[in-house]
Amino acid sequence: MIAKEDILELLNSTESYRVERTISTGNMDKFCEAICAFANDMPASRKNGYLIIGAKDDGSVAGIKVDDALLKKIAGIRSDGNILPLPTMSVERFSFPEGDLLVAEVRPSDLPPVRYRGRVFIRIGPRRDIATEAEERILAERRCSFMATFDATPCLSAELEDLDVNYIKTNYLPMVFDEETLANDKRDIKEQLASIHLYDRDNDCPTYAGIILFGKNPKYFLLGDYVQFVRFAGKDKGGDILNERQFAGPLYKMLPTLESFVRDGIITQRPVPETLFRERTVWNYPEGAIRELLMNACMHRDYQANMPIRLYQFDDYIEVMNAGGLYGEARPENFPSVNDYRNPLVAEAMRVMKYVNKFNRGVTRVQEMLKENGNPPAEFDVNTITAFRVNVHATNESGLSDLHKSTHKSTHKSNTSQSIEEKIIEFCKEPRSLSEIAKYCGFKNNRNFRERYLNPLLGTHLQMTIPDKPTSRFQKYLKK
Repeated sequence: MIAKEDILELLNSTESYRVERTISTGNMDKFCEAICAFANDMPASRKNGYLIIGAKDDGSVAGIKVDDALLKKIAGIRSDGNILPLPTMSVERFSFPEGDLLVAEVRPSDLPPVRYRGRVFIRIGPRRDIATEAEERILAERRCSFMATFDATPCLSAELEDLDVNYIKTNYLPMVFDEETLANDKRDIKEQLASIHLYDRDNDCPTYAGIILFGKNPKYFLLGDYVQFVRFAGKDKGGDILNERQFAGPLYKMLPTLESFVRDGIITQRPVPETLFRERTVWNYPEGAIRELLMNACMHRDYQANMPIRLYQFDDYIEVMNAGGLYGEARPENFPSVNDYRNPLVAEAMRVMKYVNKFNRGVTRVQEMLKENGNPPAEFDVNTITAFRVNVHATNESGLSDLHKSTHKSTHKSNTSQSIEEKIIEFCKEPRSLSEIAKYCGFKNNRNFRERYLNPLLGTHLQMTIPDKPTSRFQKYLKK
């Protein structure tokens, strides 16, 4: 609220778009119109407006007595339903030797246009008037610009010292800008961070995106900002807890830690016999698929919720759940064809740091990797309003999910009696490229196919046409 000394300064100034003085104590329409006009802030100054009751036009105190009834009547304007959206305002009484003043301080609305009984009032200099159609359109456009996503809003309780500024300067900014641009940028760090929406100039504090991505202790400001891993014995949450961990901290630290944990703590591989003399390696889950799901959970979660990202592992499946259902244009009927970003600043930073690509193909890639590894498709629960959940089923000893084992057997018996290795050897009677072999065997991910099936055959059954350049793009494979 404004101080008494500032009130005296306003009294001595001329009446402007920020100040309206009146000696009336009963003209409620006049008061409501003034408050509506201040809330609309037509000049876009983002400065508070003041309705001063008990002051004459020349700035002198009229000598009225402001009692509790008048205070309650003016304060009730805020929530009586005549001014919508509800204005942000405070009311205070100031006493002077000449009499009392009642001051209503009104903050510019983030959701203009504000209407009093259906009409939009604005201040044009010292005069109050009804907005024209063009002026209403300007206010409506301003409303869209004010409606920032949560990650773009200021974290008012944080300071610059709560960010890992050294990492941002040394590692992140060089990813965003080229070397010449950084060398010529003479602005201070606050201005640099503000240019990429990690700092709020008006409130002199980091945005929530800055805290989430580079905060020294994000969990202090966002209680649910962590990943909870639990390994349950059995196939449901009623089993004993075999392992439990929490992953917290800024995303630039937490994401690589999560990647390492998935690779070392969740993914397992084992040899499975295919014939009497041949084995192949089977993974319980494709590492890339689990990584993709966790990256998406960190990118799309509702950071205002206190629920952490849940990574629950059971004997035969993994559950990933994060707060916040489908957002914006994404709906159950168009998922996963249409996507939207709840946290666009976080998403862009993760793209810059090479954790995601923002091509809207994450779900498709997950399903492809699961199929190539012998897992059934991931099950996405998109009907929950407040959360997003996905279940991924593991492969069994034969390298297939229990859900798809019977289907896989019948399909392969009807289509071919050959193993994939036998198909490769037969197909390579003539020189074939990696992509040709993978396509022939029904695989789309060449890298996984080469590591899992092609490389084990080299030297014993296959040979390279360019052995001294194994990674040549002209490389082909031929049966020995």
